[in-house]
Amino acid sequence: MPSLSLSADHDAGTPPPAGGEAPAVDGRAARWQSHREERRRELIKAARKAVHTLGSDASMEDIAAAASTSKSVYYRYFGDKAGLQQAMGEVVLGQMQRRMKEAAESAQTPREGLFAMVSAYLQMAESSPNVYAFITRLSPGEPSAQDAIAASGALGHFFESISAMIAQPMREHLGAEKEALIDYWPAAAIGLVRNAGEKWLSSPPSPARPEQQTMAARITDWLCVGIAPELKTNSR
Repeated sequence: MPSLSLSADHDAGTPPPAGGEAPAVDGRAARWQSHREERRRELIKAARKAVHTLGSDASMEDIAAAASTSKSVYYRYFGDKAGLQQAMGEVVLGQMQRRMKEAAESAQTPREGLFAMVSAYLQMAESSPNVYAFITRLSPGEPSAQDAIAASGALGHFFESISAMIAQPMREHLGAEKEALIDYWPAAAIGLVRNAGEKWLSSPPSPARPEQQTMAARITDWLCVGIAPELKTNSR
């Protein structure tokens, strides 16, 4: 997979100027790098719009046509479809992470913080299920059947960051005596949020399908008290 670094190549064999001064920046190289970065952002934005409209199984050819360019341009900038998924995932998931953090910061209690983060996650995923599906898994027929994020790491990094975010309010709530348990809970919580959320996203509209806020409230309840609190025992 191609590196996401867009730094310009430099000639490692060129000695520094006399006096130890740093070499002058190559203006042409800097402009070319800036152009490539801007073009890359434009291609990601166009691809995101195309996937939103065409669906998560849109091919590179479909995406390129919607962006009024050629498939070879996308391959040149992203290497392959998994590379595009990674690049788009970093943008979209970064936006989701910021939105979840902002929502949590406005909460007054740990439970409100969890609800705010779950709600923000579901709301942004629901705003474009096609884009969410595109950045979280490879389409059928792709060279690899593995989760796209297993190759790119974008979603894994996202949920690692969210794990730390949701652990903080619970650590403050539970106190030092249950510190060890907090090391395990975020991983379980993230699995619940992601799997329940994605099943909800893929469910067709029906009277039985909860509204977004209702689903967020249910997931928060499961995180805090479980699905059947009346079955709670004193066993350890």
